[in-house]
Amino acid sequence: MPHPVLIIDDDQELCELLGDWLAVEGFSLTAAHDGPSGLQAATGGDFAAIILDVMLPGMNGLEILRQLRQSCQTPLLMLSARGEPVDRILGLELGADDYLAKPCDPRELVARLRALLRRSQPASSDSNQLQAGNLRLDGDSLLAWRDDQPLQLTQSEALILRTLMEQAGQLVDRQTLSQIALGKSLGSYDRSLDMHISNLRRKLGPHPEGHPRIQSIRGRGYLFSP
Repeated sequence: MPHPVLIIDDDQELCELLGDWLAVEGFSLTAAHDGPSGLQAATGGDFAAIILDVMLPGMNGLEILRQLRQSCQTPLLMLSARGEPVDRILGLELGADDYLAKPCDPRELVARLRALLRRSQPASSDSNQLQAGNLRLDGDSLLAWRDDQPLQLTQSEALILRTLMEQAGQLVDRQTLSQIALGKSLGSYDRSLDMHISNLRRKLGPHPEGHPRIQSIRGRGYLFSP
């Protein structure tokens, strides 16, 4: 059964091209060509993943992302024009799981989508409930709670948290964490992992005793403090 994907992009020619590529690769594509209709489709449909352009008529892609992340945690890949790293940083801060520069190679887009879907699959474990004090994570569903109140984590944030909690008290180096949780190696100037960690820290808050849940080991990686 094809994986349903929503693309919100005003470039209709690009959407048709990607639709042809994705159909061959086992995806079905629904397209929206302006911000308001894209937001309506994203909130009203059931999609395996969303592809979102930054520059859109009617509503900016970053505003769509901000509104979506208030209630929707569907894996989301953001498209941004070359030379606009600020858009990518803002996208990650607002909850995008990945980004790709335009113009993009359809083969790379397909690979990124497959990586997002692989990472969204439940972990293979008979019992994958992780708990540290007042924080609880279901490693299969990637749902998290603090003081029994649900946390709105993106897929990438939840995967980072799961990886760190599974190795609580141990250093996880940056490359390993990125490969496991984000499905990619980090380049020399790639700050995407740091952005996800920053968002995750803000949502988790400190331990009740006041010390941080996730510690940075400068130049090496991150450690979850149990």
